[in-house]
Amino acid sequence: MAVEVKKLLLLIISLGSIISFTVARASNISWWCSKTPHPGPCEDFLHHYPSHHRPNHLPEFRNILIQIALDQALTAHKRIAEFGDNCTSKYQKVAWSDCVKLYNNTIFQMSQTIEGLEKNRSTGFDAQTWLSTALTNLQTCQRGYMDLNISDFLEPIMSDNLTYLISNSLSINGAFLPPRNFTPQVFPSWLTVQEKRLLVSTSLKSIANLVVAKDDTGNFTTVQAALDAAASRSSTGRFIIYVKRGVYKENIEVANGNNDIMIVGDSMGSTIITASRSTQGGYTTYSSATAGIDGLRFIARDITFSNMAGPTNGQAVALRSASDLSVFFRCAIQGYQDTLMVHSQRQFYRECYIYGTIDFIFGNAAVVFQTCNIFVRKPLTGQGNMITAQGRGDPYQNTGIVIHNCQILPDPAFKPVVSSYQTYLGRPWQQYSRTVILETYIDSMISPEGWSQWGNSTFALDTLYYGEYGNTGPGASTKSRVKWKGFHVITSPSVASGFTVSNFIAGSSWLPATGVPFTAGL
Repeated sequence: MAVEVKKLLLLIISLGSIISFTVARASNISWWCSKTPHPGPCEDFLHHYPSHHRPNHLPEFRNILIQIALDQALTAHKRIAEFGDNCTSKYQKVAWSDCVKLYNNTIFQMSQTIEGLEKNRSTGFDAQTWLSTALTNLQTCQRGYMDLNISDFLEPIMSDNLTYLISNSLSINGAFLPPRNFTPQVFPSWLTVQEKRLLVSTSLKSIANLVVAKDDTGNFTTVQAALDAAASRSSTGRFIIYVKRGVYKENIEVANGNNDIMIVGDSMGSTIITASRSTQGGYTTYSSATAGIDGLRFIARDITFSNMAGPTNGQAVALRSASDLSVFFRCAIQGYQDTLMVHSQRQFYRECYIYGTIDFIFGNAAVVFQTCNIFVRKPLTGQGNMITAQGRGDPYQNTGIVIHNCQILPDPAFKPVVSSYQTYLGRPWQQYSRTVILETYIDSMISPEGWSQWGNSTFALDTLYYGEYGNTGPGASTKSRVKWKGFHVITSPSVASGFTVSNFIAGSSWLPATGVPFTAGL
């Protein structure tokens, strides 16, 4: 953390003097691009940009970088879409389909970033979130064809240039961000007063727009049919779908553009959405999800998302969320390996039950889990348990996993044999992996070292950020924790507060409107 903050401060100091330079000096492409982490691609593309649009000041430079990256994303998306005719197997088709969708979402994220900044409708914090998501999408595309061992299929048409251009945009936009312990005061208001009253109501089921029921007493018998109907609505604002008790065996998708959806069940033990896709079954990790959530401002309450593929079938996601400003309240997420994919954007989980074995909370969102129960299940013989695998791949992404005031416990079936397995709080999936555990009860099953390397390598041990603060329980002692440069025993409340709901996801600005309880600080 100290090194990262120091680098950012040095960048801000160096960039802060830019505005005072003359137009002649400021229009020097090499000088501008030297301020980015990838000056080569910056110069290559900026040289071909119209000369009358050369940057004169920092905000203009940022906007030009984002526009150049968007132009390249459009080109890349077109190239990948046209490559579909080359698919000759199911595996190729699955990975290709993921990439088309993910690159399309990258275009969406970058377009809204440019529009928001140019029209002054979003903050630098918003921009950093959306640019972080754009970059994460590219990494997820690449992981998909690695999941299915077909790296040589799409690799010829992939380019690192887009990754470098988005990374440059993230680094320059970082100069506009407030200090970590300062919550942005300007944040998009996304619920009307009427909707705020609606969401704190105890009669959500009775005022639902649509009802799903297995016994045919509702509007639909499947959840996806209700979501499809919601997607074609002409009205705006919150749309509530009440899913009556029952087991719904289906994969569901809340697509991009199907915004402001709220799914309400009868309870996490009564309303269950379940399926069994897995990587062993021919899906990518991304496409294995029982529930895939992309539409903005999604809320789920009193429901279970489950993947029943089992521990022998590899990665099998129960819930994948890439919904910005999304909330999951009193939900259960059940699986084994890769149970919960907190893919991207800003997310909040409250009073949820999460079950799994290997990397079962993973992804690259900015996410806070609060007052949740995290249950470790019995893995296969010879396996160890890894609770988190955070996927921050760029030092300027404002992402990470925060577990606050939760309980980390063995599943009842695992409890009798915990001593036969190694269980860790997490391991570094990507170079700048970031996970922080605050004021949480940690059971004795956690190995004294706390955290695990990725395999037998020393990958990311100096660049990751893992922190623990004020935790309790027999597994909370930090005396024998790993001695990595990237691990931190946090003792300062001011440092810990940077990872709270208020500061890490700016939750005080948008969570009150959801009617879901939360603690803003420590």
